[in-house]
Amino acid sequence: MPAELYELLEVASDASPEEIKKSYRRLARELHPDANPDPAAEDRFKKVSAAYEVLSDPAKRQQYDRYGDGGPQMGGNPFGAGGGFGDIFDAFFGQAHPNQGRRGPMAGADMETVVTLTLTEAAFGSAEDLTIRVPVACGDCGGSGAEAGTTPEVCAECGGAGEVRRVRQSLLGQMITSSPCGRCQGMGQIIGSPCGRCRGDGRVTEERTLTIDVPAGVESGTTLRLDGRGAAGPRGGPPGSLYVHVDVTPDPRFERVGDDLHSVVHLGMAQVAIGTEIAVETLDGTVDVAIDPGTQSGTILRQRGLGVTHLRGRGRGDLHVHVQVATPEDLTDREVELLSELAAIRGEHLAPPERHKGVVSRIRSAFS
Repeated sequence: MPAELYELLEVASDASPEEIKKSYRRLARELHPDANPDPAAEDRFKKVSAAYEVLSDPAKRQQYDRYGDGGPQMGGNPFGAGGGFGDIFDAFFGQAHPNQGRRGPMAGADMETVVTLTLTEAAFGSAEDLTIRVPVACGDCGGSGAEAGTTPEVCAECGGAGEVRRVRQSLLGQMITSSPCGRCQGMGQIIGSPCGRCRGDGRVTEERTLTIDVPAGVESGTTLRLDGRGAAGPRGGPPGSLYVHVDVTPDPRFERVGDDLHSVVHLGMAQVAIGTEIAVETLDGTVDVAIDPGTQSGTILRQRGLGVTHLRGRGRGDLHVHVQVATPEDLTDREVELLSELAAIRGEHLAPPERHKGVVSRIRSAFS
């Protein structure tokens, strides 16, 4: 089986079309005369291009694999019978030919701002008023940039395309390059009598207040994109987008983990031993939560559906109430007596009575 063309492209004889194209792209970039002035590289570039022309065409590749270079219609034209600049351009860039101008005014720039929310606002959503300074269409000229009673003229240099193309010959054929028109600065129009207010730009910067709907369930760090709320484009161009970064103020009552909330309640020994009912704060107000007898410190009481609204989907997260049992300090004599009596009833061993004294009392006893 012929192997010369495959060797030129540095691929195996069973290489896929994608592998052949990838290898050709790499070699063409290395060997092209614009990038490699070595005459030997230029000669190899021509051979590589001819090899790619054959192996990139399924019919020609099959013919080459069967007959080699001597097969019918295996001419010496490196671009083949139907080849040319377009085929090589496709090898590098696919089907995107540079034949479309940039007509029309340019879009405005994107803008950013920050909205600060409480946890409740983030959990349930809210409508927030934002005041920003933003370029808007000039009211005097309607955004055209031309003085009232006049109109912009089509740029004679680019014919309104906003760009100028240049064609040059190379080994690959005709190379077409384009660049923004220097006369109209890429706008495609010339303003003979600029608007006195916006000086031909078609925009003025003003302070605007807009109301945005913040969806329920957003978190700190969330970014909302509002299309068409950014800066107006010059000379009537469409506005850009406004990116609103969400900052949620921490709530001292809760810690948010995803769409769940966590809170801590401090209870006394008697409350958890005997059992009780306590009022627990939630985003919806207070709710009564039952404390079963014998509840241990560290117990988590799950309150379903009292967390943050799911941003995507229905329902809400949960509220997790963490129980912490507070050990009493600075007991009175009567409290010590009652606890000692309880310990005796339960058969719990206690230290001798003198050990119940405070540190200061023990120090005094040592020096008496």
